Amino acid sequence: MNSATKPLLSSHFFGFNLLSSPPTPKTIKASSRLPFFSRRRTQIPKSFLNSKHPIFDSFPSQATLAALFFTSLTTPQAAFALDNDNVPPPRTPPPVIEIQPTNPIPLSSSPFAQNLLLTAPKPQSQSTPDLPEGNQWRYSEFLNAVKRGKVEKVRFSKDGSALQLTAVDGRRAIVIVPKDPDLIDILAMNGVDISVYEGESGNGLLNFIGNLLFPFLALGSLYFLFRRAQGGPGGPGGFGGPMDFGRSKSKFQEVPETGVTFADVAGADQAKLELHEVVDFLKNPDNYTALGAKIPKGCLLVGPPGTGKTLLARAVAGEAGVPFFSCVASEFVELFVGVGASRVRDLFEKAKSKAPCIVFIDEIDAVGRQRGAGLGGGNDEREQTINQLLTEMDGFSGNSGVIVLAATNRPDVLDAALLRPGRFDRQVTVDRPDVAGRVKILQVHSRGKALGKDVDFEKIARRTPGFTGADLQNLMNEAAIIAARRDLKEISKDEISGALERIIAGPEKKNAVVSDVKKRLVAYHEAGHALVGALMPEYDPVAKISIIPRGQAGGLTFFAPSEERLESGLYSRSYLENQMAVALGGRIAEEVIFGEENVTTGASNDFMQVSSVARQMVERFGFSKKIGQVAIGGGGGNPFLGQQMSSQKDYSMATADVVDSEVRELVERAYSRAKLIITTHIDILHKLAQLLMEKETVDGEEFMSLFIDGKAELYIA
Repeated sequence: MNSATKPLLSSHFFGFNLLSSPPTPKTIKASSRLPFFSRRRTQIPKSFLNSKHPIFDSFPSQATLAALFFTSLTTPQAAFALDNDNVPPPRTPPPVIEIQPTNPIPLSSSPFAQNLLLTAPKPQSQSTPDLPEGNQWRYSEFLNAVKRGKVEKVRFSKDGSALQLTAVDGRRAIVIVPKDPDLIDILAMNGVDISVYEGESGNGLLNFIGNLLFPFLALGSLYFLFRRAQGGPGGPGGFGGPMDFGRSKSKFQEVPETGVTFADVAGADQAKLELHEVVDFLKNPDNYTALGAKIPKGCLLVGPPGTGKTLLARAVAGEAGVPFFSCVASEFVELFVGVGASRVRDLFEKAKSKAPCIVFIDEIDAVGRQRGAGLGGGNDEREQTINQLLTEMDGFSGNSGVIVLAATNRPDVLDAALLRPGRFDRQVTVDRPDVAGRVKILQVHSRGKALGKDVDFEKIARRTPGFTGADLQNLMNEAAIIAARRDLKEISKDEISGALERIIAGPEKKNAVVSDVKKRLVAYHEAGHALVGALMPEYDPVAKISIIPRGQAGGLTFFAPSEERLESGLYSRSYLENQMAVALGGRIAEEVIFGEENVTTGASNDFMQVSSVARQMVERFGFSKKIGQVAIGGGGGNPFLGQQMSSQKDYSMATADVVDSEVRELVERAYSRAKLIITTHIDILHKLAQLLMEKETVDGEEFMSLFIDGKAELYIA
């Protein structure tokens, strides 16, 4: 296939295409009476308040004790209430309930026992003489009282480790219950009313307090959030909180430690020279102020992606040694109207307090687009942000001591007021590096890598025209990965070459099933490209030929374009015609060797490139005698550096017919030239195709040896 770029682009090559919670157990009651604890009464008996049992010594006062008692009666998890019913319990034996008592536990550690002590009344002065004294009975005393019929009712704790008894004289006491499987039978046979306690008074108190405080906590939280949203005090230093919408999110360094200086930036000498003046002014301002010079208030770094604009800004920060603010323009844009302008104000307020300083805004086109563009008008929030930015950079109050650096790869969409002197006084173009620049960049990105002795940065730089600094960094990293995958100790030129082919054409298809017939067809296809390209005058030399499938290509032919032609951007008519002939060489080789009936679709991309070059020659470059020196079709826009929009037709149908005929004539002429070269040097074509089938890859030096042995001559029109 032909995956070559357009004629004005830097490099090209030709190729063959190819949850529910469980139900809460209910309370089991053995009595037909009402539950033992009742919420009908909230009156606190005087006997409770006047109790002098030692257990009450740990409480502050009787009033506090009364409050706790009242709370236990009114909360959903209420504790035991005093039962003053005078109705005697029925003496019918209640049903037996199987409850296994546990081992005795200390009285102080049981919430059930503690609650019983709080609710137990003081022993009455006139008590039954055959009953024990005190609020806590021994288990043996309790059993004797049950057998004598002196116990009316008992209430077990939830875990069965303790119980509360009510004697026939109304007294209550606590008993720590051991593991006695016969206890329930004894109680049932003696007519004792049995029930089980489910709640705990401590949790009821806590839940009551929590329910009471929840509305206040919720209101307080909402108030706090709204205060933060309105610019109230945030995190450390008064800003930086998650709700500080109006505050700038820029990163500040009092003493910049970027780790990058101008020595770490290669391939952008002209840009470094202009930025070095900014650094020198900050370090030695007297040299400029003595002559009345003023430092530029703003420098706009413009260039394609990956050329090192942000890297240059970091180098300026590292060299200047003054306070440095860095942010991305998209941080100013928010959902809420007015937040962007507020953040711009906050950023410049901080910067002015640290003057002299540097403010770097990356991707400034996010907020610096032309105002009022579009049918429906501009974005109000975006326009407010850019208006505030214009005012802060050069407005009524001025902006002294703050130097603004900005970077973008879309300078064509920026507002004219933003680009005028006084705001951005300089536009520094950071373009793709030339050969010398690429060599220096390769040296920088090779630090810390074990390189073989056969690595030649000069050759690598010539094989990578149009590569940016980011591309070259990726190239060396990919080469290191390939070397590690092969268990090598150093990176050789083969790994770098493989990484280059991987970046340009895609990964190698090692497991691709290729028959001998297809392999032979691809070999002749690529040999046709190389043969025509080598014999065309003033065309780029062949760098490498490969029939190893990569990406969507079954084979590739790499050419090394002239660096002078790339730098100047000037392409002659003969060069463009030669480029079309080279692109058609693959299809012509298929026709000559396999016949017109057996050609494949492998040349589809080649035809696309040929048609594009021919149409540009007619419509834009004035290389047609019938159309003349007229540019038609409209110039495509340039919304993104390095790319062009498709042109729009602005001529009549009659002119379109003339354009089509001229394009067809240029293509047919290129076809006839390429076919003449291939038929004349058919022997060299066979040798090259056979060599490719044997080795799969042929470099430029080995390829040129075939022409020397075959005594091939350049094509003369």
